[in-house]
Amino acid sequence: MTQGALIAAVYVILNLMQNAIFPNSTSMAIQYRAAEALCVLAFFTPAAISGLSVGCLLFNLIGYGAVMPWDLLFGTLGSLFAAWSMYILRKVQICKIPVLGLLMPPVFNGLLVGLSLHITYGLAFWLNAAYVALGELAVMLTLGIALYWLFERYKLKRIL
Repeated sequence: MTQGALIAAVYVILNLMQNAIFPNSTSMAIQYRAAEALCVLAFFTPAAISGLSVGCLLFNLIGYGAVMPWDLLFGTLGSLFAAWSMYILRKVQICKIPVLGLLMPPVFNGLLVGLSLHITYGLAFWLNAAYVALGELAVMLTLGIALYWLFERYKLKRIL
């Protein structure tokens, strides 16, 4: 439980810091939430599943819960399904990288946050799903792979 709480806290803090430096960058059309790289922790510990889900819920409550109440549900579910799928797929690897697992945040968050934006603002579902998925994919293929590599290379998974 402690690991999950720490992951949630780090997720929230990273997003708040990013928004302080680059205002609204965590909620733009093509959002780049650097904290989403923490999703790779689901490859190493099941505590990341609850930690990322709670972290997403808390940040969305702090960030714009009153404006987008549907995102509290769909954003949290997207994080939950993505992290759970990553944990399940952690051993499916190509060139020692869990590529299929890395695609789960773009898929689940793209679909569910795209649905949230469609319901809240009446925006085109597929266009917004693609925008969210593109931002998630960029995070996972840059920071996500780098963080995964660091954990593997320096045996940091032992600390989890």
